[in-house]
Amino acid sequence: MEQYFQIVAGVLLAVVLILSLQKQGQETALLLSVFVCCMVGCLAVGYLRPVLNFIRKLESVGSLDSEMLGTLLKVIGIALIAEISSLICSDSGNSAMGKALQFLASAVIVWLSLPMLTALLNLVEGILGNI
Repeated sequence: MEQYFQIVAGVLLAVVLILSLQKQGQETALLLSVFVCCMVGCLAVGYLRPVLNFIRKLESVGSLDSEMLGTLLKVIGIALIAEISSLICSDSGNSAMGKALQFLASAVIVWLSLPMLTALLNLVEGILGNI
């Protein structure tokens, strides 16, 4: 937990530095902003490793379909990347591009979910066929 607060403090210091750099040059401030976002993303992956280990354990204990869990992890990753990318676009003054990235992520998530939705449809059809 202490590392989290250190990261937050570092990001807040970077924000102050970015605000002062914006007066001199927008490009440098934007590059620093993107760099800080990438660093925070890399640090966040460390917090997600135990979650991945738990999901693998859940998969083996519960005899769950690894393809479905893999799809779920892809969906989570796409959502997180889309959010960060959208925020970076908005910070650079291109909020329309950020919205476009969010729309793209939504379309990809729906596309990735088709096998799960098909399995759900087959389950419902099986249940209704037995009635």
